[in-house]
Amino acid sequence: MIERYSREELKSIWSDFNKYSLWLKIEIAAAEAMEKYKIIPKGVSKKVRRKAKINTKRILEIEKKVKHDVIAFLTSITEKVGKEAKYLHKGMTSSDVLDTCFNLQLKQSGEILIKDLDLLLSSIKKQANKHKFTVCMGRSHGIHAEPITFGLKMLSFYQEFVRNKKRLLNSINEISTCAISGAVGTFANIDPKIENYVAKKLKLKIEPISTQVIPRDRHAQFFSTLAIIASSVERFAVEIRHLQRTEVLEVEEFFSNKQKGSSAMPHKRNPILSENLTGLARLIRANVLPALENVALWHERDISHSAVERNIGPDSTIALDFALIRLNDIINNLNIYPKNMKINLNLTNGLFFSQRVLLELTSCGFTREQAYAIVQKNAMTTWKNNTSFFENLSKDKRIVKKIPVNKLKKLFDLGYHSKKINIIFKRALKK
Repeated sequence: MIERYSREELKSIWSDFNKYSLWLKIEIAAAEAMEKYKIIPKGVSKKVRRKAKINTKRILEIEKKVKHDVIAFLTSITEKVGKEAKYLHKGMTSSDVLDTCFNLQLKQSGEILIKDLDLLLSSIKKQANKHKFTVCMGRSHGIHAEPITFGLKMLSFYQEFVRNKKRLLNSINEISTCAISGAVGTFANIDPKIENYVAKKLKLKIEPISTQVIPRDRHAQFFSTLAIIASSVERFAVEIRHLQRTEVLEVEEFFSNKQKGSSAMPHKRNPILSENLTGLARLIRANVLPALENVALWHERDISHSAVERNIGPDSTIALDFALIRLNDIINNLNIYPKNMKINLNLTNGLFFSQRVLLELTSCGFTREQAYAIVQKNAMTTWKNNTSFFENLSKDKRIVKKIPVNKLKKLFDLGYHSKKINIIFKRALKK
């Protein structure tokens, strides 16, 4: 992922230095286990830990010659450690190191993303409670439907990200496995007790059957979860973009004093942050397909997945981390305009009360079809002539014959649409 969309905390997880440090950690843990079970001489792991140094430049120099990253790494460590290094990697295969490391990196990344989600949930919840009864227009198909509250709109996103956190926790758990099973996963040259030890040391679970690689359905789930979260980020971003349109302007991204909106038009204040989130979501979703295609490897192992994961591992996690933090900042600094919400509520001259009038007519003896036809006719007159819906209804003899005008007026009560808000909030925020 390019620097523009990278935060240091997560980016560092995918650095060569961190990768090689994890490789060393895995090798030392395996050596400790082998010492414990008297497979290699005692003291090897201690010496390796003391003398081994990660020299990224040197590892890459060796790799250019040997064309094998794990061999290059082990050669570099041997240069520092000396003869005891020959006991490293005993009975292991490259995938034991590579796959266990990759899962550790995904776990580390996932834990940062969980923290991001917690921040985001807190910010959304704050806005939801603050605007619990800030009435605004609900829209279906982009058209005015019936009133909701801005807090309820926020609460919908809050619940979605609660679900996303659960999905991610489950996917982190799914990916947190360790494989130290040797060539084709048979443990022919290494005891399963070594894997048990390493897994506990690294706070991972053992992979029940790893062939020679950890099964990639686990990774497919992880990257699919990242894509779902990214889609939720985009849903929020698209909502902000729609509500910031000039003719709507119910919310607006924060615009600083020295910020410029356009190179040509000085008046512009554009929702660039939300638009950026839409783009990042596309990128993260695009990485799901190759993750799914990685599931079908040849026999016990091939490396067709390798190049894919070297790209989508950092790109997807770094991009989502950036997106979640950016969305959190947008929400915390969002300009919200209740006055404009009220103006927009009144644009259709009360048409959003049509369902309540319809229901009242059905309780007065009209069939639903008759009531619908009567209300729709008056609604279309209101649309066409830009006149008061209530006034049009009150002139309709079929209606006032059944519903007195003073009772009809009571049907146009805005509070009617927010009377169950507390119930929804209580249900949605229930622990």
